[in-house]
Amino acid sequence: MLANFKIILVETSHPGNIGGVARAMKNMGMDQLCLVNPKIFPSADATSRASGASDLLNTAEICHSLHDALADCQVVFGASARDRTISWPELTARECAEKFVSSEPSDTKIALVFGRENSGLKNHELDLCHYLLRIPCNPAFSSLNLATAVQVVCYELFVASGQKSESSIGDKNETPLASTQQMELFYEHMQQTLLDIDFLHPEKSISIMRRLRRIYNRISLDTKELDILRGILRFSQNHNNK
Repeated sequence: MLANFKIILVETSHPGNIGGVARAMKNMGMDQLCLVNPKIFPSADATSRASGASDLLNTAEICHSLHDALADCQVVFGASARDRTISWPELTARECAEKFVSSEPSDTKIALVFGRENSGLKNHELDLCHYLLRIPCNPAFSSLNLATAVQVVCYELFVASGQKSESSIGDKNETPLASTQQMELFYEHMQQTLLDIDFLHPEKSISIMRRLRRIYNRISLDTKELDILRGILRFSQNHNNK
């Protein structure tokens, strides 16, 4: 669904950052990576930092200029934390995702360009961009690690695309909630147990039970959870009778 987005890294200095970007992209289901004149690549550091996303490194497009990298793109975003003398139209990462991510496959190729770690994108490189891409953060410390910046942008694209990352583990809340009748039987059982172990006194039982009801009503117990609690009450009663 995000196959029309291409991440372009310009003159990356540290190969580990390239690996970190590949990992961030794969986390969010993106696989179009392009490198413009990387200082060191291929690299064992890049492969190590990719942590299982080395397939993106193996298929990465290598270009000698940003012009070449953008040749097949119709919309270009240049990521920048620095203000420029000449203003460009600006969108945050979220606004970019909301505006350009569609629930249907798109033929529009969109480039997300990230500059050098120490100096970002140069003005002549921003001249090739249609929008400045911003990541809102602390204005007193707005410089993000390259892989972190890519992760934030890719995350916004992933969310906007409507994709979900669901766990296959757990009961998925399939156990039905306890009914009112089941809860009333539980409260009766609890009150009797608390009386049996001398925790409750008859004259104070109403106010305490009312507070206990408030606690368990907020939780919304399911039937399995209720069975566990009833089992604890039975154990307490049996132990008290010995």
